Amino acid sequence: MLRGVLALALLTPGLATVAAAYDAAAPNAGVAQTGLATVPLTIQTATGKHRYTVEVAASPQAQETGLMYRRSMPANHGMIFPFSTSRVLTFWMENTWLPLDLVFIGEDGKVVSIAANAKPMSRDIISSQVPARAVLELNGGEAARIGLRPGDKVTYKLPK
Repeated sequence: MLRGVLALALLTPGLATVAAAYDAAAPNAGVAQTGLATVPLTIQTATGKHRYTVEVAASPQAQETGLMYRRSMPANHGMIFPFSTSRVLTFWMENTWLPLDLVFIGEDGKVVSIAANAKPMSRDIISSQVPARAVLELNGGEAARIGLRPGDKVTYKLPK
């Protein structure tokens, strides 16, 4: 599955060993990815509708790098990691310079859990705790700024 493992490494059961075996000599190691499709995304919270432009990390290769190696991300931007099935998801922040909020989204598009201000460059495991179908990465502190809570609705449409 993953060599460098996401901006936050996705570690699914049985793949933790693969994720840990990051190959620093891999093509694009140390380089932020560009050129991903973007889509509009809306989060409905008690404070209103909040609109974002998010990059779509749909392929295993895009998920492998995610937001690694980026030094900044514009306000109201992020990255969505959609998965084909729901499961407990785990990530880490290795090679990710930005503090990020990880928003875990369930099958029904509702927020199931939030990991706020994930520590940059950390190998600490960040878990959704419950099954999730997608993960949205936003700038650290954004979830608190908009009053995001589990149960809030996230709406987006993936490109074909």
